[in-house]
Amino acid sequence: MSFDTEEENRAFAEKFDFPFRLLSDTDRRVGMAYSACDEPTDGYARRITYVIDPEGRISHAFEQVNAREHPEELLCEL
Repeated sequence: MSFDTEEENRAFAEKFDFPFRLLSDTDRRVGMAYSACDEPTDGYARRITYVIDPEGRISHAFEQVNAREHPEELLCEL
């Protein structure tokens, strides 16, 4: 999820041939609820990953994400 608009997310997906649906949180409600930002005026979200189990509960939170190492770390958790 990003703070970008739907149009910006669509352009990103097309430019990089990104195969996944991207979600927009332009009012930052979800970002604030999940501690990715502190204020609705924040420009960028903190990089946080939440693993949500089949019952809809957070089973793991990665609050410090290193973009190069995170995919492998996340796959190990899953």
